[in-house]
Amino acid sequence: MEIKTEDYRICYDQATATVILQGALRLSGMDEYAPVVQLLNDVADSEPPKIVLNLQELEFLNSSGISMLSKFAIKVRQKGNVQMQIKGSQSIPWQGKSLRNLLRLMPTLELELK
Repeated sequence: MEIKTEDYRICYDQATATVILQGALRLSGMDEYAPVVQLLNDVADSEPPKIVLNLQELEFLNSSGISMLSKFAIKVRQKGNVQMQIKGSQSIPWQGKSLRNLLRLMPTLELELK
């Protein structure tokens, strides 16, 4: 599964249950995020033992995108049998604070900031 535009790329590697988000997600509202939400929901619904979100090359994510990630974390938490790891980058300013906030929604989340 892959979504690719001039600004961003999102792909899912089923073998490793890893979703890679790259570029800048500046979509307007949840309607424009619908294809991304669908991809993430498909991943969660397949219920792999562990889902990895690799955001190390996601330079920008607006508030609608952060809301989308929050809802995804809640969905995965509600599954109860799926662990989630988020890989981020300390060198990208928005990630430190925003990704740590996801721990409030999903305390079992593994957050790795390099």
